[in-house]
Amino acid sequence: MKHYVGKSRIWIGFAAVTTMLWGTWGALIEIPEKAGFPPPLGYAVWAVTMVPPAVVALGITDWNLDCDIYSVCMGMAAGGLGAGGQLILFEVLRLGPAYIVFPIVSLSPVVTVLLSAWLIGERAGPKGWVGVASALVAIVLLSTEGPSSDATAAGGGIAWLGLALLVFSAWGIQGYIIKRANRTMRAESVFFYMAASALLLVPIAIAMTDFSQKINWGLRGAGLAVPIQLLNAVGALCVVYAYRYGRAIIVSPMTSAAAPMITVMLSLYIYSTDPLDIPVKLTGIAMAITAAFLMVIDGEGERRG
Repeated sequence: MKHYVGKSRIWIGFAAVTTMLWGTWGALIEIPEKAGFPPPLGYAVWAVTMVPPAVVALGITDWNLDCDIYSVCMGMAAGGLGAGGQLILFEVLRLGPAYIVFPIVSLSPVVTVLLSAWLIGERAGPKGWVGVASALVAIVLLSTEGPSSDATAAGGGIAWLGLALLVFSAWGIQGYIIKRANRTMRAESVFFYMAASALLLVPIAIAMTDFSQKINWGLRGAGLAVPIQLLNAVGALCVVYAYRYGRAIIVSPMTSAAAPMITVMLSLYIYSTDPLDIPVKLTGIAMAITAAFLMVIDGEGERRG
């Protein structure tokens, strides 16, 4: 019994590592971008950094890769939805206001929660549902940017709204598919196909890059993008494991709320921040901490029950 309970807590560790890595990534990603390394090329670097974790993961399984049609389709779908959503987001931010786009996109765990509850019968106790609700509020507060942000509407009409909803749907469905795939295939295989699909979309990212602008290929640009994007890639592997051992209705909102919390705290320390925005962010941090606590307690309660 003790062994089983210990095993059941693995998801908490993987979720925590994902939170720390993604939170740090979010705080540092602006550095190479502001130094002149464009986001689409940042995507290409991220896709390449997915390869080392994928190799390590396959090595853990003695290179046993699930190669049946169902596994390939599920893994590629998970990766395609995530990577495709990222590429679409670049266009959304070009057309629409970031302070509206990010809160919309950040609510993608709603889709994951609903699909997981409806299609695979995942359930949460009262504490868990309160935690999920708190996490969703925290996500919005932590992802909101003021109208004075550099990323404002650029005359794209309302097309950006449809694209933002597309990203919202893609990332929400991705979470559900990762969980669903983990029920029939190895987590390492899921991540391998996610890495493969990310690499397949690199030519699109390159095509989206404006090479007429000066690009920083130096250490502060491309060089710094590599270790920063590696944080994202390793975090992605850990979240696949978190889905493997935990419930998607808990893992998705928990990591989506807690990672921005770390990003905000690091950003408040590293960058100058609008003082008027701080109370909103601090409220979001408090909500995220409450959400994480309630969801972990709910998860442990169900295991013991």
